[in-house]
Amino acid sequence: MSYPNPKHAYPTLGDNTHGEYTPSKVWEFESQGGKFGGTNRPTAGSRDDVELPRGSHALQLYSLGTPNGVKVTILLEELNLRYGVEYDAFTIKLTGEQFGKGFTAANPNSKIPALLHYADGPDAPPVRVFESAAILMYLCEHFDTDHVFLPGTNEPALRAECLSWLFFVQGSAPFVGGGFGHFFNYAPVKIKYAIDRYTMETKRQLDVLNRRLGKIDGGDGGPYLCGEKYTIADVCAYPWYGVIVEGKLYSGSAEFLAVHEYEHVLEWANLMSKRLACHRGKMVNRIWGDSPDEQLHERHSVSDFETKRALL
Repeated sequence: MSYPNPKHAYPTLGDNTHGEYTPSKVWEFESQGGKFGGTNRPTAGSRDDVELPRGSHALQLYSLGTPNGVKVTILLEELNLRYGVEYDAFTIKLTGEQFGKGFTAANPNSKIPALLHYADGPDAPPVRVFESAAILMYLCEHFDTDHVFLPGTNEPALRAECLSWLFFVQGSAPFVGGGFGHFFNYAPVKIKYAIDRYTMETKRQLDVLNRRLGKIDGGDGGPYLCGEKYTIADVCAYPWYGVIVEGKLYSGSAEFLAVHEYEHVLEWANLMSKRLACHRGKMVNRIWGDSPDEQLHERHSVSDFETKRALL
């Protein structure tokens, strides 16, 4: 399973420019090129009056099967397997649907994923939660009563380790996606400095994880980020770092990054990919790829996976 990798015949910066750019004193907006450049603006807020659809469950997820969205659907599927938690998941296409009135009410930052929890009943105002790590923590605090995925306060050291790695991902992965992924895969021009800069940082992060998972610098990491315990730190990290070493995030990036150098990350990714919740979570809100059996555009019940299989 891979994420969308549009192949464009992007030009490179010619010798006549030397990659040089002299900023003006005051920046002025110009429409950008590239895969998603046409939707980007320097302003926030809704652009239309489209409201969000709603299903029958208390948890309503509005997302897309990109790494940040997959974090949440993996955990939701883990909670379903452990506790029977159900949810509805609707796809938000990043071609403008994230700027609808309903979605910006759920997330004023117009980024997936966004969660609405009708905790006090279907007729009461929902609790909104946006930002993937915030959603992971919220779900654990409300539904993970056995502290399977987020260690409880009675295990302060383990909880601190879990939260530290959780927020390592939140602070670091934007350099992988918005940095390396953008300039290597999506940008309308290939800029050597930018690709080199973010490739170096991506490899450094992979080395951080490899050392942790392989106990190279000591510590108790491996087979998971918090040692023997699988946590939301792994759930948060896998859709970025696991999928990139599997060669399924950006076309050609696994060879470019020489991911074979990170053997412990590869072992961890293989372990993660074998989890049923991980497999299901990667299917939800996925709307691209050559294999229909890897896609579940909307999800309203755990039985949807079996229905999908039967139809195929």
